[in-house]
Amino acid sequence: MAIDDWVVRNVPQHRLGATLHTETIGAVIDRLAEASVRAHHALMTLDAHDDLLHSAWHHLAELADAYDDLVRDVLAGRRRLPEW
Repeated sequence: MAIDDWVVRNVPQHRLGATLHTETIGAVIDRLAEASVRAHHALMTLDAHDDLLHSAWHHLAELADAYDDLVRDVLAGRRRLPEW
């Protein structure tokens, strides 16, 4: 079962007053996975002082924070997810 299908079946969506998010949870998780691969690849191939290494991990951390915020907001009824 796809992530988005699971979310539609198992996570209540508040429609009244909830702001629509622009991406599905599956799309957000896909971006997190890609950023994780890039950060780990940078860790294995770049010098510890390379700005690209730090940038990759910073990007991953920001995506993880945004994901946490999104999940919290959806569960609290402040945001809703698209159904496509």
